[in-house]
Amino acid sequence: MPTPSRASLAQIIDAGREIVEGSGASGLTMQAVAERVGVRAPSLYKKFADRDELLRAVTGATLEDLSVRLESAGDDIAELARVYRSYAHERPEAFRMMSTVSMPVDALRQPVEPLLRACARVFGEEDALNAARFAVSWVTGFVQMEFAGAFRLGGDVDVAFEYGLRRLGSGLHP
Repeated sequence: MPTPSRASLAQIIDAGREIVEGSGASGLTMQAVAERVGVRAPSLYKKFADRDELLRAVTGATLEDLSVRLESAGDDIAELARVYRSYAHERPEAFRMMSTVSMPVDALRQPVEPLLRACARVFGEEDALNAARFAVSWVTGFVQMEFAGAFRLGGDVDVAFEYGLRRLGSGLHP
């Protein structure tokens, strides 16, 4: 097996992200990551104090990835919501971890910055945080209901999402 120095931090985190998407957060173990990167599990403790630290690193990488995507989406609130939802569908287990793993405020703030800027532009600095919270809570709730299979009454869920964005937009405008 390769020595621990041959498994970079990025490789370990990427392996962790793959494991999370395949097995959920509960599948993320030091042993599973070690096997994926070709080292012995004890060697990972040179890079991470414990599984919780590894979990935070994997979640942090997810937040960074989402941040990059949101930054490239521009400053339209509806487009930011679409990118957020699309990311959730692409990486559902990582999406779930974003709201369940305890992370530092700075890490949590990073992906919200594009939405805060967009909301400040539309509603002013004073209302930006409240508007952003409203938008994020609606989109997150919608996505979580999708994942739970809660939209069982028929109809097109994508059409419903776009309808909700229009309503959200008209409700947010001053």
